[in-house]
Parts: sequence; structure tokens; C-alpha cells
Amino acid sequence: MRRILLALALFLPLAAVATANDVDKVNGDVHVAAGQHAGDVSSVNGAVDVGDRAVVGKASTVNGSVDLGRQAQAGEVDTVNGGIRLGGGAHVSGKVEAVNGSIHLARGAQVDGHLSNVNGTIALDDAHVGSGIETVAGDITVGADSHVEGGILVDKPSHGWFHWSDSHKPVIVIGPHAVVRGTLEFRRKVVLKVSDSAQIGPVKGATVEKFSGDTP
Repeated sequence: MRRILLALALFLPLAAVATANDVDKVNGDVHVAAGQHAGDVSSVNGAVDVGDRAVVGKASTVNGSVDLGRQAQAGEVDTVNGGIRLGGGAHVSGKVEAVNGSIHLARGAQVDGHLSNVNGTIALDDAHVGSGIETVAGDITVGADSHVEGGILVDKPSHGWFHWSDSHKPVIVIGPHAVVRGTLEFRRKVVLKVSDSAQIGPVKGATVEKFSGDTP
């Protein structure tokens, strides 16, 4: 999780590398209208909303959420203290990262890079992740018909900021007909529930609890 823990420290001053197509705000929301194109879009103390079929570079915020509409596209998405939602058919060609926030991928959404958070729910609904999922204290649901390449990692809490997460036992659910390729590695205690119709790679550090039907 080291790359996530550095996110806040490495967040550049707004407009430091701005180009003509970039949109940066402080204490305000950023909206990219449906079908529009922009460069990097970012906010401090505000949400970032990318409309349906819009295309942006990096979408990021501190103290706010990031929302990609249906069939929207972005190079990367990250937030500190906020959630991330990818609408149906949305596509992120790079990584998706959240610190202290949930991540939800709607039906048909795709993340080519790594998807990670520190705490907060991660949920895939018939979605695809190309380079693995990682969390420390978040529950993960790889929903029905979803595909994950690169496995799943639940890391152990550090003895710094996130020591409080020791008390939470993450729940990992792999739904019906979902596929997780690569190792499912758990460096702390978790509850791992796997559908009897799902396909998964090797499991390290947890015991699989099988279930039938739509949900455990």
C-alpha cells in the first residue's frame, strides 16, 4: 500500500503543471459535461464529476468524490477522503486509487491498471480489473460475471495512520461466475466467501468458504 500512502504527500499544488485543457479548483466542484474532452481535472475540497461519454486525462481530488459517467474515459482516477464511482461502460486506462473511500464499478466498467484503497468497500458489478485489487481494511465484492486479472491482496495494517483497522476483519466475496486470475493473498485475517461457480487462483492466508446461489 506504499504507493497509496504517498498519494497525499505527493499531491502537487494545483495548476503547477496545468495545461490549457486542465481544470483545477480549490473549494469547489469540477464538472465535465457529457461528451466533452478535457485534460487533467482536479479539486481540493470538492467533487469531480465527469459526464457520460466524456474523456479526461487524470481525475483526482482531495476531500471529495470522483464520479465517471456512463462510457466516460479517464487515464487515471484517485482521491483522498472520498469515494470513486465508475458508471456503466466507463473505462480507466491506468490505475484507480482511493484513500479512505469506497470504489464501485458498475456493469461493464473497466480498469486496465491497478485498483486499490486503504479502507472502504470495493464492489464490482459485472466489471473488469486488469492489474489486481488491493486493500488494507476494505470489504471486497467481485460481483457476478466480473473478471479480475492480477489477483487480490489484502495487506496488513501499518503501525501508523491505519493501526485502527486491526479491529476490522475484511469480508471478501467472489460472486457467481466471477473469475479472479492470479493469487488471492491475505496478510491479515479475513472472511473469504467464494461462489461454487466462480473461478479463482491460488489462495494464501485464508480459508475458502463456498456458497451457492446469488449471494452468501
